[in-house]
Amino acid sequence: MLSHLNIGDVLSILLFLSVLGTLLIGYPIAITLAGISLIFAFIGHQFGTFDYSFLAGLPSRYLGSMLNEVLVAVPLFIFMGLVLERSGIAEALLTTMGQLFGKLRGGLAFSVILVGAMLAASTGVVGATVVTMGLISLPAMMRAGYDKRLIAGTICASSTMAQLIPPSTVLIFIGDILAGVNQAAQLKKGNFTPDPISVGDLFAGALVPGFIMVAIYLVWITYKAIFQPETVPALQMTDEQRRGLPRRVFSALVPPLLLIVAVLGSILLGFATPTESASVGAIGALILAGLNRKLSFEMIYYAARNTMVTTSIIFTIVLAASMFSLVFRGLGGEHMVEEALKNVPGGPFGAMLAVMAVMFILGFFLDTFEIILIMLPICGPPLIILGLDPVWLGVMIAINLQTSFLTPPFGFTLFYLRSIAPPSMSTATIWLGAIPYVTMQLFVLGIVWAFPPTATWLPKALFQASKPAVTAPAGGQQGGSKGPIQGGKTKFNEDGIPIEDDDPMGFTKRQGTKPKFDKDGIPIDDDDPMGFTKRK
Repeated sequence: MLSHLNIGDVLSILLFLSVLGTLLIGYPIAITLAGISLIFAFIGHQFGTFDYSFLAGLPSRYLGSMLNEVLVAVPLFIFMGLVLERSGIAEALLTTMGQLFGKLRGGLAFSVILVGAMLAASTGVVGATVVTMGLISLPAMMRAGYDKRLIAGTICASSTMAQLIPPSTVLIFIGDILAGVNQAAQLKKGNFTPDPISVGDLFAGALVPGFIMVAIYLVWITYKAIFQPETVPALQMTDEQRRGLPRRVFSALVPPLLLIVAVLGSILLGFATPTESASVGAIGALILAGLNRKLSFEMIYYAARNTMVTTSIIFTIVLAASMFSLVFRGLGGEHMVEEALKNVPGGPFGAMLAVMAVMFILGFFLDTFEIILIMLPICGPPLIILGLDPVWLGVMIAINLQTSFLTPPFGFTLFYLRSIAPPSMSTATIWLGAIPYVTMQLFVLGIVWAFPPTATWLPKALFQASKPAVTAPAGGQQGGSKGPIQGGKTKFNEDGIPIEDDDPMGFTKRQGTKPKFDKDGIPIDDDDPMGFTKRK
């Protein structure tokens, strides 16, 4: 196979390996992606394999990223999560749910899992969720006599659900990139009216796998309560704790549930775009903070400042990744990857397995956004050309990276918990506690792999009937998408020229697209039927 590589293919491989190696050393990703890409663009030009005209597309890509309405949802969801983090909702939920289920064996673990799912559906921030849940539930579970490994694994696994359960910022980036990737792949296959892929599709596609994952976690705790009750003892409650419990549960549970319904429900029912629902969520978070008497200038400043910092970091990476993908394509790397995946034994199954394995391993060392922005634009088009459903592909990637986020010894979630765990909970204990949950997440990944409708059924049921066939590019990593063009599938006239409903004969599109000729073969215009002007 190496004998068939040309100089462009070799430079593409070296570019990819150089970027990964430099990132592993610890250099900032934005400088690494942009700087090394420019170096290889210069080297490729010297060998005659890279045309500098490719770089002319950078300004339009950068402008497209800034004008991309889909990505506006990212800072809004981050702001919402930070406000909710400071509003005391997590503390109230964990306390009241722990008291509600605490009298049962495994009750505290049940409450951690359920609250983790609710926080994932309302904040979408993994690191903050781990720290918040760890600070509150870890001491309570240790005082109750829970097994330390079970404590560590439950807290870490429940927190990683923010990677998968909407409104996840990971799903927003996957959906935005897949919109352009899918359009390019379908056009390459000869499908000029592809169905658009949106962030809403990814949100809907991730819901069922997310519910399956929560259910499997609960089954695991139930198993421990039945067969190993000493690891999950019941909580002894006082009369004071029981008094007024229904009212406290109602006041703690209903506000975040209403916020989740307002944000996710508006997207899934088609009432609002992810960006619009994110703005609703940000306002709703401020309202909840006010109701909890936590709204203050200091809290708003904290949320706004951290939102600005996080968003700036993410979008700087997006711009640098645009440079990387552009140079990689200019060197011919995209064609090389496509041919390599086509030749992987096992067809689409083998190609998908290879890509997922690489992403899983990279998840030990690189951040989720880095992996998505580097790998998805490169490997996405060939996988879709091989026939994989883009929504299913996006959900699989999200579950895979979530699992990598938890897997010892390099899972980021484990380090978050280690930073707040007491000395009596060793690092080895945290690793051992995470292993059963990693196995469960891999099991969910296998379910979605074996039964793709678990990820594709809900998006089709919600959006397929009204989904148009053409998307409107709006820049971003792969062009993005502002959303669907209204009006259904594109119509064509007898000459194959697209027409609009308000131009039924196609006169507007026909102008200047198909010239007419007289008997001598001289082009004529409609306002010069005899061709006198052209004949002179």
